[in-house]
Amino acid sequence: MALFTFKLPDIGEGIAQAEIVGWHVKVGDRVEEDQPIADMMTDKATVEMESPVAGTVVRLAGEPGDQISIGAMLVEIEVEGAAAAAAAPPPSEAAIEAEVPGEAVIDDVAPPPVRPEPVEGPGRTEAEIASPAAQQGASTSLSPNGAGDAAPPRAEPILASPAVRARAKELGIDLAQVKASGDHVRHADLDAYLLYGQGQGYRPAGRSAKRADEQVKVIGMRRRIAENMAASKRHIPHFTYVEEIDVTALEELREQLNANRGDRPKLTMLPLLIVALCKALPDFPMLNARYDDEAGVVTRHGSVHLGMATQTDAGLMVPVIRNAQDRNVWQLATEIRRLADAARSGKAKSEELSGSTLTLTSLGPLGGIATTPVINRPEVAIIGPNRVIERPIFKGKEIVAAKLMNLSISCDHRVVDGWDAASFVQAVRKLLEAPAFLFVD
Repeated sequence: MALFTFKLPDIGEGIAQAEIVGWHVKVGDRVEEDQPIADMMTDKATVEMESPVAGTVVRLAGEPGDQISIGAMLVEIEVEGAAAAAAAPPPSEAAIEAEVPGEAVIDDVAPPPVRPEPVEGPGRTEAEIASPAAQQGASTSLSPNGAGDAAPPRAEPILASPAVRARAKELGIDLAQVKASGDHVRHADLDAYLLYGQGQGYRPAGRSAKRADEQVKVIGMRRRIAENMAASKRHIPHFTYVEEIDVTALEELREQLNANRGDRPKLTMLPLLIVALCKALPDFPMLNARYDDEAGVVTRHGSVHLGMATQTDAGLMVPVIRNAQDRNVWQLATEIRRLADAARSGKAKSEELSGSTLTLTSLGPLGGIATTPVINRPEVAIIGPNRVIERPIFKGKEIVAAKLMNLSISCDHRVVDGWDAASFVQAVRKLLEAPAFLFVD
């Protein structure tokens, strides 16, 4: 028997240290060769570390949130046989007691809260949202008499439509606890559950189930987001400009393209918007730029490397569409889907998460009336389309129905003047309101 010291290797990104995001093992666990043991986060991506040997875990380097230097001990594994030849000398018992918590479980990190996913733009498929596996969990609430009695478990399968399953997931409701008024759970049953709790009987007005206080350690992607957003607001004097755009003709064109798309991906508003941005940017090079405020240099980029703000379970990530100006709407739709899937599954490469020159952020149908997005430093602008709504407007002396969308842009006032930002948005507006020009050179 001997101890093998697995040191954190150079991941090849020129970094000096990485953060422990989570452990897949704990002290005393048996691990096999190539078995995942830890998730480590660099400045650009999360990397899964695998054990190079088989054996028993005897020491871990720290807890989630701790920073580990390249070349420092990550895991010590008790090995036997051929692997023992590479083992490091065992540490003293005092050293182990000083560095390793006795019975602490350090891989028990609370997951981030479930958030609703946009269906417009890059997002999860309906099948993913409606997955029955995502509905499992335990919950308690008040019964008609005020006690916390749980509804009896069901022996038969839970019958519900994909839409009901998706809504239950968004609300954090376990469908097994919902009493169906018919042969399957309906939206009305979810409403009754929300109003009256388990058992779906009477609940006095104004009462709601209590939740215990919860402390969630800010680590990994969430800490990276917090640091980047704080630095952006601290260093960049933001201003935001919002314009209303009539997208009635654009939506009609999108429907026509989708009706004849064949085996190509379904178009959302985003690919068409990206084409409009790329066509307008050559006249406004100050917006497709990065500002090195320490060197005092603004680099105006000739190519559009568009960052796509994408919500994942770990937090907001920004995969990059390289040379967006060279892609048509179908190629853009395909790349948007590919990058969103890679980001959400944790398979996005480091080069796919860096180097953007301008960022687009969309909340799809949750987009609200207007947004004031925070700039993705060191870029100098970020663009946010908002929700499309139908409203009556005047066309000459007539009142007609129109589909309207507000477009928001936040800019770095050190580099971009208000006139330039407004002029750029007006140029984009003209292209979106007369979408035939999107396909004319």
